[in-house]
Amino acid sequence: MKNIHKTAVVEEGAKIGEDAIIEAYAYVGKDVVLGNGVLVKQGARIVGDTHIGDFSKIYSYAIVGDIPQDISYKPESDTGVRIGKNATIREFCTINSGTHKGDGLTRIGDSAFIMAYCHIAHDCIIGNNVILANNATLAGHVEMGDFAVVGGLTPVHQFVRIGESCMIAGASALNQDVVPFCLAEGNRAYIRGLNLVGIRRRFDKENVEEINRAYKFLFRHEGGLKEAAGELLKTQNNENVKKMCEFILSTTRGIPLAKGRE
Repeated sequence: MKNIHKTAVVEEGAKIGEDAIIEAYAYVGKDVVLGNGVLVKQGARIVGDTHIGDFSKIYSYAIVGDIPQDISYKPESDTGVRIGKNATIREFCTINSGTHKGDGLTRIGDSAFIMAYCHIAHDCIIGNNVILANNATLAGHVEMGDFAVVGGLTPVHQFVRIGESCMIAGASALNQDVVPFCLAEGNRAYIRGLNLVGIRRRFDKENVEEINRAYKFLFRHEGGLKEAAGELLKTQNNENVKKMCEFILSTTRGIPLAKGRE
């Protein structure tokens, strides 16, 4: 059963799952696919080739799937947005479609919690269980790993990667890649330490200690981060430590370190 308010606009062709609720004055475009139990609150706008997974919630005046804020963009019919299950998109968020400069899609995983006034630009790839606090803004092609958190009022530069279980503090400004499991803050943001609160919620004591030992080795190594990562990777069986090393070795934007550590 679908519950669609008489003042809502649902264009012919839209696919609406069972038990979906579309409130007054909401707009759902013809190419939109809404999963079962999706809630679209009053005045929300969902357009383009946008798929939203089961039991996700789109709050009032959010705009999902509109074209990117990219001056080189030309109308492209095969670009869109994919949002997973159990996502929460709060009031006035904007989530833009992808472009041909990426793979055509802006992607957000399951159980995302995107707070009011956030912006997710074209071609971003966002993992599962991420949190963006109020007014966090991601430029094009940003990648966020699972369980990563971006604090309020924090802008993230295009093509930046934020690793798994990272915490980017509020009112920071990030323009380089942050290694998985780390905490970064400041303007410009740099890595201050591990996101111990986050990793203790996810991992047992043994894994936390392995990550902590790896962090100390990597960030205190006299030869620099990439040399340390290459050296540590050769001896590692712990998957989380491998993720840290491989992330460092693959960075193209660099890792933000405290002054004197560059």
